[in-house]
Amino acid sequence: MNQFKKTPVVSKEFAFQFIIITILFALWGIANDLTTPMVSTFKKVMPELSNTQASLVQFAFYFGYFFMALPAALFIRKYSYKSGIIVGLLLYATGAFLFYPAAHYQSYTFFLVSLWVITCGLAFLETTSTGLVMAQFLVIKEIKSDDYSQEAYKALTSSELASIRENDLDVISIPYIGLGIFVLVILIIIILTKMPKTAQEDKMSVSESFKKLFANKNYKHGVIAQAFYVGAQIMCWTFIFQYVDNINKTFGLELTATYYNIVAMILFLLGRWIGTGLMKTINPSKILMVFGIGGVLCAAGAIVLQGMSGLISLVCISIFMSIMFPTIYGIALKDMGDEAKIGSAGLVMAIVGGALMPVMQGSILDLGGSGFADVKLFGFIPEVNFSFILPLICLAVVAYYGYSTLKVSKEI
Repeated sequence: MNQFKKTPVVSKEFAFQFIIITILFALWGIANDLTTPMVSTFKKVMPELSNTQASLVQFAFYFGYFFMALPAALFIRKYSYKSGIIVGLLLYATGAFLFYPAAHYQSYTFFLVSLWVITCGLAFLETTSTGLVMAQFLVIKEIKSDDYSQEAYKALTSSELASIRENDLDVISIPYIGLGIFVLVILIIIILTKMPKTAQEDKMSVSESFKKLFANKNYKHGVIAQAFYVGAQIMCWTFIFQYVDNINKTFGLELTATYYNIVAMILFLLGRWIGTGLMKTINPSKILMVFGIGGVLCAAGAIVLQGMSGLISLVCISIFMSIMFPTIYGIALKDMGDEAKIGSAGLVMAIVGGALMPVMQGSILDLGGSGFADVKLFGFIPEVNFSFILPLICLAVVAYYGYSTLKVSKEI
């Protein structure tokens, strides 16, 4: 007879709390995935925006992490995790509800501020393709601007344009307002729920933590690698919409970008399972290096191949990106003590790569004009294809970090 009693993963006393906290991760994923197609959507609803300006959607969204990650870590360190969750949910709900006046005033800047406030909240909370499904059926399918070609849209009267824009901006705001209401419900439940207390033993001061972190070469390079990885991920998942639009226009197809992005998410999850399994017997840094090289090769395919072959290459990048965030995180924080608490905030701040890189990619799309193939690089590569040179470079940086830390990460 087995003399050992099986210990449950979550005690019955805190099962409800566990479920509520788990929902917070879903909120992170929904907001992230719902925002991914908005660069393409805003460009269609507001055609006066350049591709660079439209990509500011991701800048506003991911800059919130950079701005708030460290203050959030210090706040939680001083007070409690429950207080941090409450503040995060309040900011999340506020940002979501700001979409209503943003749609009313038809202000793109207002929308950007709303997204920034949402991620300031998410920085306190730190996934699923749920948001992409919501984006497809609650937003993209209902956008009237998408029913017209650029030429037909420009030919509409001013009153027709105003009516379509009003409708489309209202459609964009609806899922965010719905999220805001849902977040308020979760917030009330959190406030009324007793959370387990955690021991606070901050033996090291904040200044001492920073001093040790800045002296840690492995950590500093890890933050850089994380920034490049997040940049690659956001670019691949954001500009797949423009990539598909160009394929549709060039080859006369009617592909739905959202479905290919969902396939990318599924491959991402599959790659995470495969990579995690491999790490049981193979050095994590070696896995990171190999996956980085695989991502580089797929990005090269997305650049030079045309039509479906290029799209398949772009989708397959997600397999190789799958293990990067947690692996870089683990390698960068290896052998740390109390300074890891502040160090983890630095790795969250590295998400700023997702704010900066898409803007750079958008500027490449603007090389010849507002279209996606106004310029052919080397005589045959459309600018939208060529723009994926940026994810290629980012993934090469990640591969090099894996190579450079082979000795450091023998045991994680």
